[in-house]
Amino acid sequence: MDQYLEECAKVFLKEQTKLFDKPVAATMEEAEAFLEDCFAQVFDTVEEVKEYMIEEGMDVEAMSLEEIEESLEVFKISDGKFFVVEA
Repeated sequence: MDQYLEECAKVFLKEQTKLFDKPVAATMEEAEAFLEDCFAQVFDTVEEVKEYMIEEGMDVEAMSLEEIEESLEVFKISDGKFFVVEA
C-alpha cells in the first residue's frame, strides 16, 4: 500500500461518498491516515480483490467480477489496480 498511498488517497478523497454518507477526510493527509487506519489493501486485479473478499469471509462467490468492481468498498486507481477499504 505504501507506494500507492498518495494515489489511493487522491481517489478516495474524490469518491469517498460512494462508501460513506458524509466525507471522512477533507485533505490528502486525512485520507492517507484514514486508509492506513482501516488497513486498505491494494490488488493488481479484480480477481485478486474477489479472492481477498472470500478469504475475509464475505459472501461474494456468486458475484461477477463486474459486480465486485462496482462494490462500495472497491476503488480503482489509474494504473488498473484496485484498493479495498474495510469500513
